[in-house]
Amino acid sequence: MIYREAGIYRSSYAADMAIFPLALDRIVVGVVVVIAFGVIPFVASGYLLKGLLIPTLAYALAAIGLNILTGYAGQLSLGHAAFMAVGAYGAVIAYGRYGWPLLLSFLVGGLAAAAVGAVVGLPSLRIKGFYLAVTTLAVQYIVEWGITHVRWIGGGVYATIDVPDIVLLGAPIDTGPRRYLLCLGTVVVLTVFAKNLVRTRVGRAWMAIRDRDVAAEIMGIGLLRYKMLAFVVSSFYAGVAGALISFCFYQAANIEEYTLTISIRVLGMIIIGGMGSLLGSYLGAAFVVLLPIAISNAMVAVGRVSGGLVTTDVRANAELVIFGGLILFFLIVEPLGLARLWKTLKDYLRLWPFPY
Repeated sequence: MIYREAGIYRSSYAADMAIFPLALDRIVVGVVVVIAFGVIPFVASGYLLKGLLIPTLAYALAAIGLNILTGYAGQLSLGHAAFMAVGAYGAVIAYGRYGWPLLLSFLVGGLAAAAVGAVVGLPSLRIKGFYLAVTTLAVQYIVEWGITHVRWIGGGVYATIDVPDIVLLGAPIDTGPRRYLLCLGTVVVLTVFAKNLVRTRVGRAWMAIRDRDVAAEIMGIGLLRYKMLAFVVSSFYAGVAGALISFCFYQAANIEEYTLTISIRVLGMIIIGGMGSLLGSYLGAAFVVLLPIAISNAMVAVGRVSGGLVTTDVRANAELVIFGGLILFFLIVEPLGLARLWKTLKDYLRLWPFPY
């Protein structure tokens, strides 16, 4: 039997379940992978690697984790940065204090965050929506307080732990390209895992709960089991993302980098990029990371043209104003975000010159 959907013909179940069923998707992904692994590390500047690409990859992984929880399972969280902080400090403590291998330290950070996520997910069967969001918000403040005041974890008011020299399998990770490749490899592996996970029975159960939890329960889906699993997987991804930020970007675990503002920023990434879309997590992360740079350059240019009308206060608050406006814009105009725009463009190109 041949299945037809929007100009796509599939002749078998295996073709229907392919990760990239379209030739255009396979070509684009192949080109991106070749450029990311084989070109960028050799031609990109230190600023491009350390200042743009590494944080984009790390925050994209955090956005994937939140997308699993919110975009696929429908559980709203305002404390995602707390799980990132737990993962960052767990990985740095395991690597720096106890001398565990690097990748194992990342795993420890992810599992520590997953354990906290499991505790947070316990009330999700009884409360949901706004009340669940408030619960995760409380966790954000509790984690910040704990890391700041428990000396074994943070060690002081600023709660900063420096990361020792990074070594992976005996090779020092001491340059921008090597840190970029470490971050890229970790993110790619976890992205492939997430891509397959959301297509399994677990992913379908999450989407059923998101669409109508009562109907999902009537169908035999265990709400507590799958909601807990969503919190655990989401927190694990956030923990590994926090570890990547500490090891590859800041070279330190600092609680100031995992505040409520970061939680709101990651939530904005999946709203702008597209909820329920792994591609949207990447697009949203890139957009939000590049946004402050674009705004700063624009404000400088406007200030020069206007003769100083753009003051320091305006420049400092322009990013927050524009960021909030963009969230409202996408919620009203395109709720499915940049991923939907890419899908629309892709369908147009595939069916051109007869798209309709």
